[in-house]
Amino acid sequence: MRRAINDIDSCVACGVCAKECPRQAISIYKGCYAVVDEMLCVGCGLCEKACPAGTIKVFDKEVN
Repeated sequence: MRRAINDIDSCVACGVCAKECPRQAISIYKGCYAVVDEMLCVGCGLCEKACPAGTIKVFDKEVN
């Protein structure tokens, strides 16, 4: 399983990632940074490619 993770300290909250996400798994929290909903994210990587600040990365998620 893959999931997107956003570095909220570097995020510029431009919303490009949220617009690119086909699952609507990303939202902008109070105009400050992007938040990824782990339940909706499928790790497709479109947000990572679209992020102009390079703050979103897609990783393999460990399954417990």
